[in-house]
Amino acid sequence: MGYPEKRGTYYRGRYKLPDGKYGTVQDSEGRTVRFEKKRDAKRAADAAEAQVRAGTHVDRADIPTFAEYVNCTWWPVQDLAPSTMQNYPSHIQLHLLPYFGDKLITAITRADIAAWEKGQRALYAASSVTTYRSILHLILQDAVEDVPAMLVNPAARRRGRGRRAGRRAQSRGPEKVVTTPLGALLVAERAALLTGRDNEFIETITTAYTGMRWGEVVGLDREYVRDRSIRVEWQLYELADGTFVRCPPKDDSMRDIDTPAFLAGLLAEQRRRCPRGQCACHGMRTMFQSATVRQELRVSHARIAELAGVSTPTVSRVRHRPEAVSQATTERVLAAMAELGALEETSPEHLMPHWTRDDHRSRVTEPAASGWYPKHGASDPARPVCVVAGDQWPGTVVRGRWSATQATACWAPVAGGLTNHGFRHCHSTWLEDLGTPSVLIDERMGHLDGSVSARYKHITQGMRDRMLAGLSQLWAESLAARAALSPRSPVAVLDRLLQERSAHLLSQNSPQRVISQAIRTVDMAPDLHLSKWTA
Repeated sequence: MGYPEKRGTYYRGRYKLPDGKYGTVQDSEGRTVRFEKKRDAKRAADAAEAQVRAGTHVDRADIPTFAEYVNCTWWPVQDLAPSTMQNYPSHIQLHLLPYFGDKLITAITRADIAAWEKGQRALYAASSVTTYRSILHLILQDAVEDVPAMLVNPAARRRGRGRRAGRRAQSRGPEKVVTTPLGALLVAERAALLTGRDNEFIETITTAYTGMRWGEVVGLDREYVRDRSIRVEWQLYELADGTFVRCPPKDDSMRDIDTPAFLAGLLAEQRRRCPRGQCACHGMRTMFQSATVRQELRVSHARIAELAGVSTPTVSRVRHRPEAVSQATTERVLAAMAELGALEETSPEHLMPHWTRDDHRSRVTEPAASGWYPKHGASDPARPVCVVAGDQWPGTVVRGRWSATQATACWAPVAGGLTNHGFRHCHSTWLEDLGTPSVLIDERMGHLDGSVSARYKHITQGMRDRMLAGLSQLWAESLAARAALSPRSPVAVLDRLLQERSAHLLSQNSPQRVISQAIRTVDMAPDLHLSKWTA
């Protein structure tokens, strides 16, 4: 039996261990419990000795700290997705170990977790804190099974407790920006102007009219582009260090996406244009290659200017606005570029094989949608996209340090805040507006409906035909609205589409129909029409 032992002004409980020695009653952090009353020390000692006899007693020296358990027991056995394996260490090192690392894992209480979470919410976004707490819950739940003295998970949320008002507002993310088919067409046109090639136009239209995820578009292989459909078999998932991992699409959502006739034609054109060789990183023949020059092959404007004996802005004008530079200066700059190999930078072998998410956002999507280049540190603030108003709307993009002095206008916003993933929301919204059945939308988006009613819904060919007809109608209306803004485009593929549409209308020999159609499409986008040259 246990017994109390007098230690000056307090009592401590003593009990016999399995090896015949005597231990002392301790708290959850391994410190000796000081009892004011003798009977309390006696009861605690008896309870501890009863655990020894039942075989449920755990020596405090065998209980690991939170850091010891995570680093030595929990993390080495994890086998998760590559992105998760990359994100977890930083979350644990930066947000969990500084607060819980030195605590015995059995000593972590609900109060400790509540205080930690409150401090985190004062510093970080609610969605980020939710991620950190989910990791903590996962670790402690595994500890319940691995550590004998760990009886409950203190991170488990108890139902019906805590503040209810505003709970959803704290966890809800920002609203996704969506746009109309005309807005998607205008963003696609601007994307092509920003990169100087048609690839980004077709890429943006493909994303908007298929609802594919960003990784699925980046990893779209030529062999999976069929005559009237796209087979989604793989995606390229980008890790934090900028490398790509080829893996199945999210939730294993391999699927066939039906493509309207106009999109099938654009993809066939892009398939002929894209490089036929395989990328060195994954051996894929992707449809959409990056427009970013490889870092080791880049030639700066300063080097070209030094060799040609001109200023750096002059080199920028020669590359982007040669009509603004004299013939003699242009020849000197081109000769210097040829000597340094800068003329070959646009060849496929000099470009990065895949767009990174950040590079595409900052160079293409955000400036095309909002009309502003994003901020890059304190030395490079956000700035508008400057253009020269020429004969063809929406003008010629000017770049360089003195672009603001050379420009005559700036792009007005089309859909400020629109992202690549936002096009996926756009596509789902368009399908809902067309009255597409939910079962077909889920199949097209790669979603899984686990409800009972979903087992009794089936897709018919009539559903597919009506959906494709609706998407084709949206495309035709957006193209008509774009033609009402300006009949020509500096983007070659869009200019050809506009000319084909104009020739088709003229062949109908119905001037009144053309006028009424133009009036109706202008009404679809009055702000864009009136502010197309707003600075």
